[in-house]
Amino acid sequence: MIRDRDCIYGTIVTRRLRAMGIRDKPTAPASPWQNGFAERLIGSIRRECLDHVIVWSEPHLHRILRSYANYYNNMRTHRFLTKDAPISRSVQRTGIISSRPILGGLHHYYLRA
Repeated sequence: MIRDRDCIYGTIVTRRLRAMGIRDKPTAPASPWQNGFAERLIGSIRRECLDHVIVWSEPHLHRILRSYANYYNNMRTHRFLTKDAPISRSVQRTGIISSRPILGGLHHYYLRA
């Protein structure tokens, strides 16, 4: 497991990982670029979601992040996946195009009805 050197990863966590047979590999201090996948995801969440909404409480934040995760995995196009979503969907070739707002209209999902 690649992880940063956050203090939440104490000896209890590292012992538990070793007991499960998982090797622990902390990144170098002050080197966020060493965990590029997490940094890219965190940046996407911030740029495409959290920079545009006001979070009122922790439950509200959880609802926002669940909605964004659903959008990101089921509807958002990804160039690396040849403009498909991580959870693939069928191509809709006929019908009238309609729009569904997501996250209060921050993003939209377009489909054919």
